[in-house]
Amino acid sequence: MEVNGVYAEVFEGGSLVSDDLSCHGSTLSLTPLLPHSTKPLRRSGAQDVPHRLKKESKAVQVPSIPNPFPELCSPSQSPKITSPLGKGDQSDRNIRVYGEDSMSRALCVSPGATARDVCHLLVVAAHCSDEETWALVELQPLLGLERCLEDHERVIDIQSTWPKDCGAKFIFRKNYAKYEFFKKPMLFFPESMTSDSAGVSKGVSSSELLQSKLQEGSCPDIQGFLHVREAGRKAWKRVYYFLRRSGFYCSTKGSSKEPRHLQYVADLEDLNVYAVTQGLKAYAAPNEHIFSVKSCTEGNIKLFCAEDEQTKTCWITAFRLFKYGKQLLCNYKLSEQQSSLSQQHHQHKASPRDAKVRGDDEDSLVAMDFTGKSGGRVIKNPKEAESAEQEEGQAWRKREALRYTLPNVPPCPRSSPVHKTQPWFHGGIGRSEAHRVIEEQGQVDGMFLIRESRQHGQCYVLSLSHQLKTKHYLVVPYEESDKKYYTMDDGETIFIDLLQLVEFYQINRGILPVRLQHPCVRVAL
Repeated sequence: MEVNGVYAEVFEGGSLVSDDLSCHGSTLSLTPLLPHSTKPLRRSGAQDVPHRLKKESKAVQVPSIPNPFPELCSPSQSPKITSPLGKGDQSDRNIRVYGEDSMSRALCVSPGATARDVCHLLVVAAHCSDEETWALVELQPLLGLERCLEDHERVIDIQSTWPKDCGAKFIFRKNYAKYEFFKKPMLFFPESMTSDSAGVSKGVSSSELLQSKLQEGSCPDIQGFLHVREAGRKAWKRVYYFLRRSGFYCSTKGSSKEPRHLQYVADLEDLNVYAVTQGLKAYAAPNEHIFSVKSCTEGNIKLFCAEDEQTKTCWITAFRLFKYGKQLLCNYKLSEQQSSLSQQHHQHKASPRDAKVRGDDEDSLVAMDFTGKSGGRVIKNPKEAESAEQEEGQAWRKREALRYTLPNVPPCPRSSPVHKTQPWFHGGIGRSEAHRVIEEQGQVDGMFLIRESRQHGQCYVLSLSHQLKTKHYLVVPYEESDKKYYTMDDGETIFIDLLQLVEFYQINRGILPVRLQHPCVRVAL
């Protein structure tokens, strides 16, 4: 193809982007050079073209030349995900989100995109389930700080507050406990930390006060001792603190809450609360229950250490409620609506039997007695229900033992590693790593994972969360009639593989304090 005249290739719309992030769909076009130009071509910013040159440029007839490489300039061929909110305009921003396997994915989002929008985008891209339990986490590894972004927070606004070369990044992670305090408030707010609030002195019980406050999108005043480490100091000091709607205070005289003994610490609107990772080694803290309060504008950081995990969770939850108030309540209601719609959609596709047996709420499962002639009845006596559960476990054992004696069953359960493909199996991680994974994903009741035991050969460990604590149960091999099984209760209930064990304890509590409900899941982006 021959073209008359001298032409140069230029890019229109969009500047160069770094290699790790794909560029916007810039178009390749051709434009004529000025004939017989004696002045050097200036590479500075755009300038106004004189009126005389505009007329000359209009006189030149540029032939229509098709783009020979459309696949290089088409936005549809870009590996970067484009948010539907941005629609590819010039105001879009580039972010990078990391998974827990250190792999990342580039996203192009609009300035108004929230953490909830980004999570829904990644759920679709990674083919995840239970999309309402996923969260976007802000991690600052140099400081050892991390926090779960609220669903309404704008990711571009958060990214703009990061200093240069700080190593901060976004992580896509499960978080079952984002709104768990609305469901089980007494677990998150101990009575000892809220009993001195103003409502109790008026004859209102602590639980009633807590329920009314949460329905308003708030919480009662929180107080208690915390170990604090000031900036530039290595020693930790035990101080009594108060958290109220008006701000964050500390007492200068023991646990006195008189106004003359209260010292103003910070305004809640200017604070973000973070969990501290590896603070026990990095900051020589009294224990591992560490969190920090960081100013959004000045960047000042204060480290605090609580007595236990429940106290730490109470302080972090109270900071969130006092700062965002009713917005968290709106986020929770929206999340519940979306989760309910998703469950109805899956139940519509599932069989009626699965819909009855596998309810997400523990109250949806009741003990039944089918021995009478008039049909089944609900067992209301707790002792009778516990006895029926034990009988069901024994019946399960007999049925599975009979099934295992059939000739078509493989001779060894370990020869079929079906558990390695399950999301709840985490390989050979250690005890501390399992506790960290469960804590990161919310530490709600029923959260679990299974891992290989490092101390006992051919054994596995079930790590289960209950009341903000992680408990570990040893799964040992068990032989009976030259057949191999697995058990956690000395052979009272046996299983041919780990998959059968998990399915049983998802329906029956057995020796566990709570049924298995939420598997710890890691996905690759």
